[in-house]
Amino acid sequence: MLKNFWYAVEFAHVVDSRPRRITCLGQDFVIWRKRDGSVACLSDLCVHRGGALSMGKVVEDRVVCPYHGWEYESDGACMKIPANPPGRGIPKKARVDAYPVVEKYGMVWAFLGDLPEEERPPIPHIPQHDDPRYRAVYWETVLEANYERALENVVDAAHTPFVHGSAFGDPGRPEIPDYEVTETEWHAEADVQFSPPPAPGIWGMLYRTKERQPVVVSNGWYLPNIVKLHVRLPFGDLILYDHNIPLNRDRTLVKIVGYRTFYTGKWADASAAKRIGKIFEQDRPIVENQRPELLPFDLSAELHIRSDALQVSYRRRRQQLIDRGWWIGEDDDANSAAARREATVIPSPARRDNPELARAWVHKPRGENTDEPARRAE
Repeated sequence: MLKNFWYAVEFAHVVDSRPRRITCLGQDFVIWRKRDGSVACLSDLCVHRGGALSMGKVVEDRVVCPYHGWEYESDGACMKIPANPPGRGIPKKARVDAYPVVEKYGMVWAFLGDLPEEERPPIPHIPQHDDPRYRAVYWETVLEANYERALENVVDAAHTPFVHGSAFGDPGRPEIPDYEVTETEWHAEADVQFSPPPAPGIWGMLYRTKERQPVVVSNGWYLPNIVKLHVRLPFGDLILYDHNIPLNRDRTLVKIVGYRTFYTGKWADASAAKRIGKIFEQDRPIVENQRPELLPFDLSAELHIRSDALQVSYRRRRQQLIDRGWWIGEDDDANSAAARREATVIPSPARRDNPELARAWVHKPRGENTDEPARRAE
């Protein structure tokens, strides 16, 4: 799992003024919408006794811990400790990590890392969201598999005739013509040609007046976890942005935003979502049973051919970022199912911006006999 990126962690339309727990990179966060409409994001871990802030409430834009009533501003600073007598100050350690948030393209994005603003990788550009020609639909599910396996599956052109032969591929024509990959620092994309069978249902009705032609699919990835699938159908465009959110190393929350230029009425949304779900469910048993469960670090650990060019480009770029120190390993998982004496927190920009606070809210284990959880910086 990679830190120091913007992660789309939730659909924007479901976030309101109530605290909401979201999970990414093996860590729980609490998000809520403030009175000015902006969204705040904190580590869901009260520094006092490890209470879940998402189980509390929001009072005047502050999230209140349900355990002892500590109140935290959106910048992570504790502003009220009810147990303190009047006049007693609040310790500098009384704060939790706060993460930058942007609401864009129908998603809430949180920057999970400590890079200064000028060094952060960009949020992918999604022009279809504000284009009136496109209609958006939202769909999500949880996949019992690693997010990188999920990501690579979507950019794997060669599996289409075999896994999606009834809907999106032609088993009689499984060949994948050679394609060129266009790469930037944070993105790679390629155009791949398919000859799919006619679409069933109401979408298939459009084929009756159109001569069937090969379909060009633009497929690509955006670091750290997004896949774009642009299908140019004879009657219009279908573009899916697949956000593979790593709940932990072994589970992925998949949030898909699909855009279409045909059947753009609200009445067709259910059909569009159903189609997305049907195609995804064809992939599910394959991806959930891949071995090894985690993507190998060594590029030579699995065999690659020309049709795997997009996956290979992802793995090479991923290795560069691992070498840069952006990788979060098993020891950094704050949401592990196993009992632990330390809970790792992904460092926020405040740790870097203010040296005085860099380790101000880091708690370490007190010894083998303590039952008190501790928080440490990754």
